[in-house]
Amino acid sequence: MKIFHDIAEFIPTSKTIVTLGTFDGVHNGHQKIIDRLIQNAQDNDSESLILTFFPHPRMILQEGSDIQLLNTIEEKCLLLEQRGIDNLVIHPFDKAFSRLTAEEFVRDILVEKFNICKIIIGHDHRFGRNRTANIDDLMQFGETYGFEVEQISSLEIDEIAVSSTKIRNALLTGDITLANRYLGYDYFFSGVVEKGRQLGRQLGYPTANIHVKDDYKLIPALGIYVVSSLLRDKIVYGMMSIGTNPTVGGTARTIEVYYFDLNEDLYGMNLTVSVLTKIRDEEKFNSIDALQDQLHKDKDFSISFIQKIR
Repeated sequence: MKIFHDIAEFIPTSKTIVTLGTFDGVHNGHQKIIDRLIQNAQDNDSESLILTFFPHPRMILQEGSDIQLLNTIEEKCLLLEQRGIDNLVIHPFDKAFSRLTAEEFVRDILVEKFNICKIIIGHDHRFGRNRTANIDDLMQFGETYGFEVEQISSLEIDEIAVSSTKIRNALLTGDITLANRYLGYDYFFSGVVEKGRQLGRQLGYPTANIHVKDDYKLIPALGIYVVSSLLRDKIVYGMMSIGTNPTVGGTARTIEVYYFDLNEDLYGMNLTVSVLTKIRDEEKFNSIDALQDQLHKDKDFSISFIQKIR
């Protein structure tokens, strides 16, 4: 997959079949559209192209937006590449771009820059300045400029919208099983291992304290989870705490992972953590001994779970 970080960078070498959108999560619903795009490109001896934007348009057009996304832009690139897309154009969204008229967008970008022969788009998609143009306008432009328009059905669009909402809600309530079912893969995030308070080490459970730099990345609800990571081409399993460590008087949210059967220095490493299932909610225990007893039970649960999925 070729990645372009501006529309101006893309120079077509053949006709393209295009779809566009935020594709946050690249979940099961998105995957159906992407697979259709790829099949169309193969059938028409063209290249597939996805146009997406970063920052997310809501970050620019809605001041103070606290939008939380399922993917960082790096994660989205990885997921789209795995689907087999030919070209991904990530355009820097700004207010100037939002002021393009519908015809300017079609003529100057889709036709002139992308050399489009077909666009696959939702029936309810609105575009152009103030989002005034709709699918009927796009079809008219298609006749004028010589490209085909394929509508994605309302049922499929609703499925995509429902999936995205359900995934976010599921993660925010700790229902990892439901989120992963809608995603079609295990939800994951990445971060650098930093030095923490080393409380886990004192409890016999030394943890990697992970800092996620992108504050728009959605982090699951507070709680204890079973997780996995790919470390030096080997899958390692563990359990993760997302919480404030209330038993020892903590207040700030931390993300800490204890890996089973792993004894090495992880400081400074960038780790990707896949969240497999939730064990329990975060709790405040009456003593360190009570916390330690619960951690033993959490480990037993995790190992039993891992044995079932291996």
